[in-house]
Amino acid sequence: MTLQQLTYLVTVAECGNITEAAEQLFISQPSLSNAIHNLEKEMGVTAFVRSNKGVVVTREGEELLSYARMLLEQADIMKEHFGNEEKRVPKFSVSCQHYSFAVNAFVDVINQYNVEKYSFILRETQTGEIIDDVAQGKSELGILYLSEHNEDVLLKLLKKNELIFEELFVANPHVFISKEHPLAKKESLTIEDLRPYPYLVFEQGERNSFYFSEEFLSVLDFPKNIQVRDRATLFNLAIGLNGFTVSSGVLDQKLNGENIIARPLEMNCKMRIGMVRRKNMLLSRYAKAYVEAIKPLGTEFWGVILF
Repeated sequence: MTLQQLTYLVTVAECGNITEAAEQLFISQPSLSNAIHNLEKEMGVTAFVRSNKGVVVTREGEELLSYARMLLEQADIMKEHFGNEEKRVPKFSVSCQHYSFAVNAFVDVINQYNVEKYSFILRETQTGEIIDDVAQGKSELGILYLSEHNEDVLLKLLKKNELIFEELFVANPHVFISKEHPLAKKESLTIEDLRPYPYLVFEQGERNSFYFSEEFLSVLDFPKNIQVRDRATLFNLAIGLNGFTVSSGVLDQKLNGENIIARPLEMNCKMRIGMVRRKNMLLSRYAKAYVEAIKPLGTEFWGVILF
């Protein structure tokens, strides 16, 4: 086993295709296939299932990949320590619901490592796609919430895909509204307070049921509903139409500006914010740093504005 073989393994998994991986690595396709085959034989595993459409990582291949990434990262650390400039370009990807704290943590990771080259991906996307991304290896982590309303369905789906959910913190639901909203002066809000105003939710595509909804009140019926795909549009509608949405209460004013405020929702429920990852996969140092950037929010979160 060599570091070169491990690099080949990781590149093939990221590309999902031997031909594309060979082009990225500047080697011939037969040479790459032979190197992967020799590594599989040495480790006693089948890392990929090959087809005309490309390759799919097997379950034992996922475990092998986690160790490969860890060893390559350790090699990078050694090179950094001894001054060798030939390092791999760091890679990290995370898929998340539309949380500003998830974006803020991503910024913290990039600032923490401050390397000249990196290839990081942040996907703010639909709940179902978060699960798909992690299951298919497109993202190392997923960030979403569970509650008493959705956890039975989502946990079954995670188990089916051999994924696990690890709680990062617990939040009380908060209402996001414009600072000029007629309800802005109230210290807390009720369901009845909100009924006259447009309820803004993130569209969930084919999985558009309340189990996959990002908003805590989707199990309730509101007369005015607007679906959007991105956070900027949602906040613009909150300002322009006096709309509202319901989320964790973690609001970063550096990223979202000062026009949106959070008010506690008078409702006896909790949001369990956590990460989704594959079983038996060791987290990269970037993933670990990302999780640590989110954890300071605490085990009981009551609504904070980050400045």
